[in-house]
Amino acid sequence: MTYTVNCSILLTELPLLERPAAAKAAGFDAVEFWWPFSTSVPLDAEVDAFIAAVRDAGVRLTGLNFNAGDMPGGDRGLLSWPARGAEFRDNLAVVAGIGDMLGTKGFNALYGNRISGIDPAAQDAVAVENLAAAAAAVAPIGGTVLVEPVSGADRYPLRTAAQVLDVIDHVRTSTGERNLALLADFYHLAVNGDDVAAVIEEHAPSFGHIQIADNPGRGAPGTGTLPIDAWIARSQELGYSGYIGLEYKAPIETAFTWATASISGTR
Repeated sequence: MTYTVNCSILLTELPLLERPAAAKAAGFDAVEFWWPFSTSVPLDAEVDAFIAAVRDAGVRLTGLNFNAGDMPGGDRGLLSWPARGAEFRDNLAVVAGIGDMLGTKGFNALYGNRISGIDPAAQDAVAVENLAAAAAAVAPIGGTVLVEPVSGADRYPLRTAAQVLDVIDHVRTSTGERNLALLADFYHLAVNGDDVAAVIEEHAPSFGHIQIADNPGRGAPGTGTLPIDAWIARSQELGYSGYIGLEYKAPIETAFTWATASISGTR
């Protein structure tokens, strides 16, 4: 199977621009990132440095998040945040530009928390408009907008695969944009109590991406109780052929010790 290392949660002991090379040194040929800048529209020099870091490392950038706000501060996306809609849309051209330069096809749009004092229906309407705009922005480069359930954020409204798929269906039927897909994060689904095996049986061929971490602890595969290998194998049997995103927490010294020598050549 082909793994891609999420360098926003792994290898964080290193400066961000050194992480693609560290992933390559560990034997991986692909990386993904949450939004790696502090603003929706970073300086050209910042973007150029990021692109150079990925290219110089000799890895492929398989996935990139749209700006999701202050993640350490509790933000989980700008998509459904009416006051920050312009900021989200300003981000689209930058994301698509990076994707075009690096051959990226998957773009994760975190839905955003519920905002106190704002009608949830109004937030959902903004989210549909912004998802359509994001899909249109990455369509010319063959990109897909990914939408995922999230755990550990009480105000985040998308917690199950069904909820995400309802949003995607709404965007497709109301706007005509088609290039959206479920990001099946097995950790988030399991923690939220979704039936991961059933989700795989029903939707694996149309998964836009898979991400993994074990539970409890959001650690590396094998540190918890989730049947990650079986879930991946079944997804692939049913037709999923994309990357497997490594999005777990582990110190750099032991981050990839679970990966056996037998798969080291196919990471």
